Amino acid sequence: MPQNPYLNVLLTALLTVVFILVSSILLASLAWLLARLFRQTAREQQNAFAGYLFAAPWITGFLIFVLVPLGFSLYWSFTDYRVTASAPPQWVGLENYRQLLLADDGFRASLLNTLYLTVLGLPLQMVVALLLAVLLNQKMRGERVFRMAFYLPVILGFNTAVLLIWRLMLNTGTGIINQLWRAAYQIPGVSELLRGIIYVQEVSAAFFLGLNNRSFNLMYKVIEAGFPEVNRVPLWVQSPLWSKMSVILLMVWGCGAMMLIFIAGLNNIPKELHEAAEVDGASPAQRFWKITLPLLTPYIFYNLVVGMISTLQIFEPIFVLYRDNQPLLSSAISMVYYLWQKSFSHFEIGYGAAISWVILVIILSVTLVQFALQNRWVHYDIY
Repeated sequence: MPQNPYLNVLLTALLTVVFILVSSILLASLAWLLARLFRQTAREQQNAFAGYLFAAPWITGFLIFVLVPLGFSLYWSFTDYRVTASAPPQWVGLENYRQLLLADDGFRASLLNTLYLTVLGLPLQMVVALLLAVLLNQKMRGERVFRMAFYLPVILGFNTAVLLIWRLMLNTGTGIINQLWRAAYQIPGVSELLRGIIYVQEVSAAFFLGLNNRSFNLMYKVIEAGFPEVNRVPLWVQSPLWSKMSVILLMVWGCGAMMLIFIAGLNNIPKELHEAAEVDGASPAQRFWKITLPLLTPYIFYNLVVGMISTLQIFEPIFVLYRDNQPLLSSAISMVYYLWQKSFSHFEIGYGAAISWVILVIILSVTLVQFALQNRWVHYDIY
């Protein structure tokens, strides 16, 4: 290889183009040969050659970048493979899975934390998205501006710069969120509500921490302390009782994609149904529960499936908010963060591969259960 870095880049690009062309021609020729062996017509042979010639780059990419890595990952999950060791992978059979499922407290904690985010955070995210969709579905001035504003977090995504800004906003003393929280205490009747939210959140978080630590002493202490004092604010990134809730707050902030799906569903509901119900004397709440919500169930189901898969793989907020805060990391760590930690921090590739396959089985099982149960509550009749 030449020493000039620019020539290296050009040569690599040239070799990549040559590889794509050669692999495409070879795959198309194989398809043509198979069509000929099965005695198809000349036109069908030409169509097979042309079709696979254009599809070959994607097929080759799938084989090289998806199927082959999957095969290696599955093999490594049955081995003791550490990239820092000079020895080749040592076959250990099901030992990685036995250790992971029966003896690894770290994975158990990550599983419970992910369950907390899924059970509490995902429904809250969907409810907020549906509420915003209903509000933005009203015909009003500036509707498109509001839609763009609420969808903007999806465009920004969970990149490092945005999450670092959130880290500053969640600061207990100077963060704008807690400053607004303190200001809300001055509103008559809101003080008890805010204190109740803090109390319920800390009790539920202490319960999940008790499941992780196998000791519920912290939960008992929170219950004995009773309602927090006036002007008490959440300790978003300073307390293990609030670490998971800060991640849920970020999930809710990024609900714009779900909101758009719900808006599309609301626009597909025939207006005649609402008009007929209104003539019959149905109130807006009755029309929502009896007409809108049942007809939105296909969109709710879609958001539920996609949202659950996304939540079970959550990584970026935890990585940015708590990577440098080791005392709080165990209270917020997710399954995918634990996978990253074992694979790219401890360099235990074999064990990390086993974690990835367990996560795959969990996601696949949850998704299959959702599809199996959809006939009980999802209504496609109107469509």
